[in-house]
Amino acid sequence: MAKSYVLIGIDMETDVGSFTPYYNTTLSGCRKILDLYSKYGIKGTFYFTGECAKEVPDAVKEVLAAGSEVGVHSLYHETVGDPLVDIPGVKPLLPEEVPLRVKRAVEWVEEVSGVKAVSWRCPRLWGSTAVCNALEELGFLSDASYPMYFYRERFAPYHPSAEDWAKVGDMKLLEIPNFADMVMESNDPGLERDRDQWPLFRTESAEALYDRIVKYEKFAEEKGVPSVLCFYMHPWEFEPCKAVNIFGEGGTIVDEFIVKGTGDYAVEQLDKLIDMLLSEGDREFVRADDLAKRWDDIEKEFYGK
Repeated sequence: MAKSYVLIGIDMETDVGSFTPYYNTTLSGCRKILDLYSKYGIKGTFYFTGECAKEVPDAVKEVLAAGSEVGVHSLYHETVGDPLVDIPGVKPLLPEEVPLRVKRAVEWVEEVSGVKAVSWRCPRLWGSTAVCNALEELGFLSDASYPMYFYRERFAPYHPSAEDWAKVGDMKLLEIPNFADMVMESNDPGLERDRDQWPLFRTESAEALYDRIVKYEKFAEEKGVPSVLCFYMHPWEFEPCKAVNIFGEGGTIVDEFIVKGTGDYAVEQLDKLIDMLLSEGDREFVRADDLAKRWDDIEKEFYGK
């Protein structure tokens, strides 16, 4: 089987998946991830909202010091792309609003990091053509927003079209799909979210997620495309989280799967997952910017050109 490229993208946002306004777990969760990266000698990309970078600058500094990449994850974790489901009170930006909002998010992250950001991921993987065009204009190298479980058309990184981000075009930007189990029978008509990878590593186990990884690698081989394992996780997952959170005059109640297995179990399972990825098969861990810079050469080598 051909080599797989592993990109662990960590989305740096408020506690409990933006269902609270707090950053109480951001730094400690980030440090637990970085400790595992140090243990295994690997690196990845941490996608910061502009607000997170300003509120928790030490997390930005520690990511950079560890040799991982600082990317961008919107300004406030707002819906910058095309929404896939309705969330009460969450309205998407209008397409004409997207360029300014993306630019401002980038500026905030760069003010804290001191380096030019070139990698992006939309909140909830809700990307769009407007977002990709804004990123292209700003000179970004990659966008890791494409949810394979939903669109089910692109199974490896590609350069998107300026007219339709889900189609192949001639942008310099590299779109990196988030892998999913494309061979299972879905019990979620339309959305097919049950094909997705997240948050299986902690709601079940590292072994359960690894089973999907192997299935995807075989699927990619059968499709004749390079295998890229793009993950999305969050620092809050590595600290204990509650389903009910009260703040101010109200609060939020999230589905149990959002917080199941958060804390020590999540750390233990990510440790196991990284170990399995490194000890079995031919796999290389990469940052998003490195993957984007190398992608054309990786494709040429894969297809024997």
